[in-house]
Amino acid sequence: MGMDINGISNVTPTALTSNEPSNIENTETPVRINSINKKSNDEGVTYEKGEKTETGSYKINKMSKEDRAALVQQLKDNMEKQKQQMLELVNKTISGQVGTFGKANDDSFWRMLAGGNFKVDAATKAKAQADIGEDGYWGVKQTSQRLFDFASALAGDDVEKMHEMQKAMHKGFGLAGKSWGRKLPSICQQTMDAADSLFDNYYKSKESESKEVISEATVKG
Repeated sequence: MGMDINGISNVTPTALTSNEPSNIENTETPVRINSINKKSNDEGVTYEKGEKTETGSYKINKMSKEDRAALVQQLKDNMEKQKQQMLELVNKTISGQVGTFGKANDDSFWRMLAGGNFKVDAATKAKAQADIGEDGYWGVKQTSQRLFDFASALAGDDVEKMHEMQKAMHKGFGLAGKSWGRKLPSICQQTMDAADSLFDNYYKSKESESKEVISEATVKG
């Protein structure tokens, strides 16, 4: 099982906040991992970002296979919606400023954005800055949470598969660097570190559960 890395990146909003190549270090990572909104509903399944049950276990991981499959489809559908919205913003911004820049899944497109050789109007820049802010959809906090939640929906409550999802996430960042055509900005590492922390907390919760089971068995024995 692997994490789907086909889709729009969260590089775009930050790339639009600067029209000077020298300022490109402020850009966000183009990691191609499916993203999700804070809340969405489909086929009776409700998603709350990072939601846990009363016992502390992660709710998404505890969902049935059928519910998780429905949730994964939600995430993919929402990813496509977010992708189209961002592409519309990019196309509007750079239309007429550059020649044929390729499609969003072409490396030439990402490298064009990385170069920063285009002008951005004040409204577009403000929107992009809000999107990548601390509480923004493409900010470190929300992006890292979406990465973890998507992995949880794919893996279920299976530690081994969660490790596979984490490795797939790291692979996605590596592929992003190749598409970007230059060293990824520091915020990329911040996003990955934040996501890794969420994975680590999950692993610790499973270790605690195992210790509790052993302790209870010992007492009963």
